[in-house]
Amino acid sequence: MTAAAEPTLSGTAVVLLGPGGSVPAAALPLVRAAAAVYTTEDAPPPAVLAEEALSGQVVLLTADLDDPAAAALLARGAAIVRPEPVYGTRLLEAVAVMDRLRSPGGCPWDAEQTHDSLKQYLVEECFELLEAIEDGDRAALREELGDVLLQVLFHARVAQESADAPFSIDDVAAELVTKLVGRHPHVFAGGDPAVRDARTQEHRWEQLKQQEKKRESSIDGVAMGQPAAALAAKLVQRTKRAGLPADLLPDSPLFATVARSKLAGEDPEGALRADARKFAADVRTAEQAARSEGVDPATMDAAEWRRYWPS
Repeated sequence: MTAAAEPTLSGTAVVLLGPGGSVPAAALPLVRAAAAVYTTEDAPPPAVLAEEALSGQVVLLTADLDDPAAAALLARGAAIVRPEPVYGTRLLEAVAVMDRLRSPGGCPWDAEQTHDSLKQYLVEECFELLEAIEDGDRAALREELGDVLLQVLFHARVAQESADAPFSIDDVAAELVTKLVGRHPHVFAGGDPAVRDARTQEHRWEQLKQQEKKRESSIDGVAMGQPAAALAAKLVQRTKRAGLPADLLPDSPLFATVARSKLAGEDPEGALRADARKFAADVRTAEQAARSEGVDPATMDAAEWRRYWPS
């Protein structure tokens, strides 16, 4: 009589942590779907852990695959998720290319640019990136992220050459690191009781930002030059956090519409843009339908527009 095969684990994984204790990106869906997530420090005894994994998805975060808890799960057939390669080396190459373009013997056009002359391209590239995200176009997303990165490298190189308070791309990165670490004490400083989930972290971020920048108003730092719907939504978000009663918001029809959308947890700028994009697609569909029947869209009257309008 042969012994029954020992059951194997399904959906359970041992995640090998990367530099600094980072969790590999490929492991995040498993972590979010798991019934329980442990580290080797807080995991139950190996036998208990393996038994628990038989009844639900378990993820173990570890720096050592030979740890007894990891070994117990691996012996039962748990998947291994390894850290990605260390990224960032090509960023140095991008910095070097930007430096070459701005240096003597480089590109005359690049050498002439200033912060002011580059502003239009920064705005354009950001909108093109936004479009790639909305279209779900992965190839375009990668390209447009590169174009936005180019703007960061370009501005940093221009700033490096300035006689007035010069700074480099390393200064930009260092300030970013300081900001991210300082505003995530629950990650980098051993915990923060004010942070329990994504919502409380968002609130905590704003608190820490206000303390850092010594802001006097709840709306200090809001970019007043952003699109109107986004600006109104941001002002509503900030004043809501500050406890401003909703009846004190402007009662103009447009602002009120944006405010209701934002207070309902929606993104009015994104929603309006989605409606505009759908409208544009419907216009093109109607025009194409007209052309397919030999009708010139430029000559269509109201009845013909309705005839060819997608249902």
